[in-house]
Amino acid sequence: MSKLPNIGTSIFTVMSKMAAEYNAINLSQGFPNFTVDERLTNIVARLANENVHQYTPMSGYPLLLLKIVTLVEKSYSRIVQPETELLVTAGATQAIFTTIQALVNNNDEVIVLDPSYDCYEAPILLCNALPVRVDLNDDYTPNWECIEKAFSSKTKMMIINNPHNPTGKIWTESDFKALETLLEKYPEVILLSDEVYEYITFEQRHISVHSRTKLQHRTIVVSSFGKSFHVTGWKVGYLVAPENLMKEVKKVHQFIVFSVNSICQIAICEYLDLVSVSELRMFYQEKRDYFRKLLQNSRFQLMPCEGTYFQVASYASISDEDDVTFCKRLITDYGVAAIPISTFYANGKDLKLVRFCFAKDNKTLEEAAKRLCGV
Repeated sequence: MSKLPNIGTSIFTVMSKMAAEYNAINLSQGFPNFTVDERLTNIVARLANENVHQYTPMSGYPLLLLKIVTLVEKSYSRIVQPETELLVTAGATQAIFTTIQALVNNNDEVIVLDPSYDCYEAPILLCNALPVRVDLNDDYTPNWECIEKAFSSKTKMMIINNPHNPTGKIWTESDFKALETLLEKYPEVILLSDEVYEYITFEQRHISVHSRTKLQHRTIVVSSFGKSFHVTGWKVGYLVAPENLMKEVKKVHQFIVFSVNSICQIAICEYLDLVSVSELRMFYQEKRDYFRKLLQNSRFQLMPCEGTYFQVASYASISDEDDVTFCKRLITDYGVAAIPISTFYANGKDLKLVRFCFAKDNKTLEEAAKRLCGV
């Protein structure tokens, strides 16, 4: 009997497979197609001939842990203890899976805000716990009245994602104040904050749980070097959590991966001395603005994009088809792959919206936009 009877192949896999079959431009999966910084690849090339190929300590390469401490302090003025509050993970997905497996128990409930990334639900179900899905407002702001109604005596964890995938929405100060007020009523509830796009924000700067002193003691923050440094295939992320929670997470982590790719950890450790994460904002803002300009004469209505490298667009003036059907036809008839937003909802809510990834080189964006303007 299946442990996950209602979970099938990921929509990202489906759309990428179709894109390959029809030789379509793949703006569905969230990965960059441009070259990685030569400084980073040069470090890897040199390290390949050095003695760096054995296990690192379970928590992470010690010098990288110290660099992460510096990064968090510089970014958010938070002091983190490297020995007890940090963990390098095999990407953000493993970090999220491990955290849920470690901290959520049988019959617990976990609040998930929809539309939500698809890696949250499965580990909750594998704990024999219940994902309680709560829709965001149609403008993707949190509906605090509905969220509070979803809490119960069984609520063990709440998951938030900021900046938000798939919508590119950024939480405001008032959102965090509302969250803090709510969680004060439920002192035992743990917060899991997925912040993998933390350095990819635009006009409005990212507010991190790292900067919320009322929440730090009960929150696991997930970050991703793969997203920040355009090396998604390396699968290197990290967790920050208070010692009491991190102790439990490490118990599970050691039996899933034990330790993470050594050469990648050491390469990132060296690279952090050469690069500033603040450069990401301008780099991706230029990508966003260029892609939006290319689509200004299309029939798509572009939604606001405050962060991430995703652009959500409405096709309501183009077709009455459901969004999955529309996305499939976009591949077969126009040669561009996108992601239907309804697949991020438990109830399949269809607002006639699709998600494009603009983390591509300009040539790819130009050709994709040319095709989309013909829709």
